[in-house]
Amino acid sequence: MTRIHEARQLTTGYSWTECPRWHDGRFYFSDMYNHRVVTVTENGEADVYLDLNDRKSLVDEEVVCVGTGFLPDGRLLVNSMWEQVVLVHDGSTTEVYADLRGLAVSPINDMVVDAHGRAYISQLGYNLFAGESAAKAPLLVVEPDGTPRVAEEGGVFDGANGMGITADGRTLITAEVDGLRLTALEIKDDGSLGARRTFFDGQIMMDGMCVDEEGAVWGASPISGVLRVLEGGPAVASVDLPAEQAGMGVACALGGADRRTLFITCGVEVFDREKSRTEGRGSIWTARVDVPGGTTRP
Repeated sequence: MTRIHEARQLTTGYSWTECPRWHDGRFYFSDMYNHRVVTVTENGEADVYLDLNDRKSLVDEEVVCVGTGFLPDGRLLVNSMWEQVVLVHDGSTTEVYADLRGLAVSPINDMVVDAHGRAYISQLGYNLFAGESAAKAPLLVVEPDGTPRVAEEGGVFDGANGMGITADGRTLITAEVDGLRLTALEIKDDGSLGARRTFFDGQIMMDGMCVDEEGAVWGASPISGVLRVLEGGPAVASVDLPAEQAGMGVACALGGADRRTLFITCGVEVFDREKSRTEGRGSIWTARVDVPGGTTRP
């Protein structure tokens, strides 16, 4: 029987919300089309942590921030989707940390950073927003010294999107949105990717995801809702989101003081940026769950 958790709205008034993170007692998410990273307290008090509205884009596209992560020294990394660069923010200044142009084959997407400061970055492999046909693509890696590379050893993926790392730091899991599955890869001692296996093949399109301390995945599906799935097994829990208010749940992260609060980013309009900004229906919802995040990432 599937355990159903009720959700409550924490805050709203954003564009398309994405890439939730819990770090050092604070909750962060990307307010994509408002070009910023926002923090929210557990009481719903919001503050802009990083504002990229004044950044001059390196390409003929507006700056859209997506995947984020934190280096061991506390600096924030954020992917600039269209520029194909990783930015680093130290609380006051922002600069390019890694340039992925020439390595990425499409707009870059989500990110997870390991305990050593190594960033694993996903890319769909094609421009979804331009209506391009789906294509396979590898993951990208930015090493702890800032050197970027293509993770060729991991193979290619059918639309890699959200990512998480297990509590022991030995397994990377990514949601393949076009493959309708979750895929797990061994993380070797040097950070390279090893043995690959299917974690969950439920023919469900999952977007953003996180891992709990038991190794199960919470995956946000715009179609099927937010589900907790076991490796090789069924969905054992879900979160009840009111579609009329929340729209679609697209990403999730475990946080709170005990890391048993599931933060869910929800949106209504992803393709029309101006409408998404103007209507401001993007929101954050939370649900209390049974298994904490522990030392998993993000």
